[in-house]
Amino acid sequence: MSRLGLRFRLQRRLLSPRLRQIQLLVCDVDGVLTDGGLHYDEQGRVVKRFDVRDGLAIRMLQRADIEVAFLSGGRSGAIEQRARHLQVSHCLVGVGDKLSALRQLQATLQLEREHTAFIGDDLNDLTVRPATGLLISPADGAAGLRRQADWVLRRRGGDGAVRELAESLLQHRGLWRELNREGWRDGNA
Repeated sequence: MSRLGLRFRLQRRLLSPRLRQIQLLVCDVDGVLTDGGLHYDEQGRVVKRFDVRDGLAIRMLQRADIEVAFLSGGRSGAIEQRARHLQVSHCLVGVGDKLSALRQLQATLQLEREHTAFIGDDLNDLTVRPATGLLISPADGAAGLRRQADWVLRRRGGDGAVRELAESLLQHRGLWRELNREGWRDGNA
């Protein structure tokens, strides 16, 4: 096993007790659920690319009774559309103060810090640190965030990072093996 592979396995093992406590996964959007690129159509509208495997991961987490929310400083219409498609009922966009918005969401859901994981990719996501039990970065997150994150994933934002995280959360609940054996029957995401 490579040195990097060993490091990731050790990191997950150390995080195991915290992963079992997660009841809310909050996702930044640009750079996490997308690759962070901005694509414009002929009318000047922003077009975003979402990874379908990340979408299926979100649906699997929801079925496992893990609440998923989107929390983004951006606003494009595509985020809200993706949230509707995935039945994500907490889609907070155009947010300037992510920490305040996250704390308000936790109060609404009656969840504590240790039950909350946040995945973000840039320095503006560091502000949520006081309200999270786990701060997670995709492999290509900003260096400052990666240094302070509890977990840096192997996958890049918009390229399976949320799927990697979801698989770990489901493994720690004993559900991943069943999904691998039985498959997913609730359609694409």
